[in-house]
Amino acid sequence: MKEFNFTISDPLGIHARPAGLLAKLIKGYDGTTVTFEKDGKEAKATQLMKLMSLAIKQGDTIKVKVDGGAEGDVASAIEAFLKENL
Repeated sequence: MKEFNFTISDPLGIHARPAGLLAKLIKGYDGTTVTFEKDGKEAKATQLMKLMSLAIKQGDTIKVKVDGGAEGDVASAIEAFLKENL
């Protein structure tokens, strides 16, 4: 399992558009589960409503957990996505 922390800089936080793009990215890596954690609550990144229910706002630091095949590649891709979009 790979883990990293990321601080959201987007003024809107994680909202529908980037959450949908993120889910699409992750679905391209079969057999890998990505979980976001904020304040002790977790949601799989592919479950949009649960992810958005975490209410991740600008300035929040989240923990991203990547588990399964190609963890290193997936973690790198997600980190790059977050830096570009959030």
